[in-house]
Amino acid sequence: MLEKTNVITLENVAVRFSGDSGDGMQLAGNIFSNVSAGVGDEISTFPDYPAEIRAPQGTLSGVSGFQVHIGKGVHTPGDMVDVLVAMNPAALKRHACFLKKGGVAIVDIDAFKESDLKKAQYETMDPYKEIGLDAQVVEVPVTTLVKHALEGMELDNKSVLRCRNVLALGLVCWLFDRPLEATLHLLKNKFAKKPAIYEANAKALAAGYDYGHNIHASVSTYRIEPSVARPGIYTDVNGNMATAWGLIYASEKSGRPLYLGSYPITPATDILHELAKRKDLGVKACQMEDEIAGICSAIGASFAGDLAVTTTSGPGLALKSEGLGLAVMAELPLVIVDVQRGGPSTGLPTKTEQTDLHQALYGRNGECPLVVLAAASPTDCFHMAFEAARIAIEHMTPVILLTDAFIGNGSSAFRIPEEGEYPEIKPNYVPEDKYGTWHAYDRIPETLARYWAIPGTKGLTHRLGGLEKDCKTGAISTDPANHEKMVHLRYEKVERVANDIPEITTYGADDADTLIVSWGGTFGHVHEAVDEMLHAGKKVAMAHFRYINPLPKNTEEVLGRYKRVIVAELNMGHFADFLQAKFPKVEIHRVNKVQGQPFLVHEIIDGVTKIMEG
Repeated sequence: MLEKTNVITLENVAVRFSGDSGDGMQLAGNIFSNVSAGVGDEISTFPDYPAEIRAPQGTLSGVSGFQVHIGKGVHTPGDMVDVLVAMNPAALKRHACFLKKGGVAIVDIDAFKESDLKKAQYETMDPYKEIGLDAQVVEVPVTTLVKHALEGMELDNKSVLRCRNVLALGLVCWLFDRPLEATLHLLKNKFAKKPAIYEANAKALAAGYDYGHNIHASVSTYRIEPSVARPGIYTDVNGNMATAWGLIYASEKSGRPLYLGSYPITPATDILHELAKRKDLGVKACQMEDEIAGICSAIGASFAGDLAVTTTSGPGLALKSEGLGLAVMAELPLVIVDVQRGGPSTGLPTKTEQTDLHQALYGRNGECPLVVLAAASPTDCFHMAFEAARIAIEHMTPVILLTDAFIGNGSSAFRIPEEGEYPEIKPNYVPEDKYGTWHAYDRIPETLARYWAIPGTKGLTHRLGGLEKDCKTGAISTDPANHEKMVHLRYEKVERVANDIPEITTYGADDADTLIVSWGGTFGHVHEAVDEMLHAGKKVAMAHFRYINPLPKNTEEVLGRYKRVIVAELNMGHFADFLQAKFPKVEIHRVNKVQGQPFLVHEIIDGVTKIMEG
């Protein structure tokens, strides 16, 4: 038996599960993440799906990965991993570049036959040497072990092999000293309606864990320093799930029923799936025939008095643009969630980018202002979805909430909010003393938001539509002066939202002369880059933006404090362009990446350092 004498104690570690898209790497990674969250670790995950559907088994194009970073001070999935699980040669070839020098590579040696190596385009029979692997290699006969563990069970060969991922998970649980009881609980929930499958996976898990105890080789094991977490109830959620939960909570806090009208599109579909489960909470989720029907049904629901939402990704946002113009003209509360992916056109459905910002800000005809927000992390999706709904209802405006595939599919440990942590959302209904004399575009002086009249209320009969309206009577108007006045009113109404959002704050050195700006899902990578640069003695600070339009009121003052302002974003410079146009006296520098992949921390450090050094 191997005694745990080679134990490495770290504040955080990263592990990547990799194999064919049918090997269950996402499930194994998700369960490991959940278990780690349950023992108090901070977590950040990155599911890396293949672009091809059902690519040939064992080929490079079919490799699926799931990376998870656990411990304390965790903001990203990690640039490099301490442990790589490779279920076949293609997975090893694709993902060995992410393994730290001297890390642990666990491979299913049963899948490394000559034919398997040829499928993965190896030129020799020595895959480790060929790819220059510098690691502690643990060759595990996963397929043989799982067949032996499930011998005697009435399962076909295909069902037996589907348990390979859980056997590998058991070995990783041993490696990181994760409790099997919690893992078994999650497996039982997963296969609650299939007891035979649960039993098979439970046996496979135990077999992998026991193999870790009994391997006759020296391999590092890991002890993770526990994180000091705020007391509360925690669970592991991905960004799309957190978005759905935030919208449900906003419905409860506003007293308005939640309606979702959407059309499935990667990577936003999981929000539709999650909300469709919540009929018990009064959610009405409708899968419409296309993107246009999705937003138009939501506009109808908003007119009828619901908290109305539509979800999409980049190409779908383009299709919704005319409907968005109608919602702006009608001044109805509406939340549009855009889970960004690579483009243009159909682009890269399974990959992440921040390339929809220009579209969110400007992608409509006419003068068509609306509020744009961006979530910073998987758990922040809950807060920003709530904020999007609050602003939409209290300011009577459409709100676009930008997330992206990285945080939408990625997960982190989420603390369930306690009662009183979030405010009541207060719809601006027409006051009863105005019944009978009210007009559709009467406004609240402080915010310029118009009142919300619920159809069917006696004395509040009114019409809204896509033609310009008289600012007083609400009747159709083509008067030039009236049109200009309404344009200014709609613009000013959005600008006044800045009075209702927090000011921007900075993090880092107080005497820094370089400010690194992030927005949306780049938060964690920029945060870790700043931490590393501060540790190296470089005087830098960061400012992260979740409120894009309008910007926080103190934005110009904050940017003006620094000699250099550098925007890091996953596009060709959308937010940098926006800030430069808003504040021409501030010189904006850029660090950009457009590869369908999130930043690596060192890429930000390298880019910022080059700018700082001139």
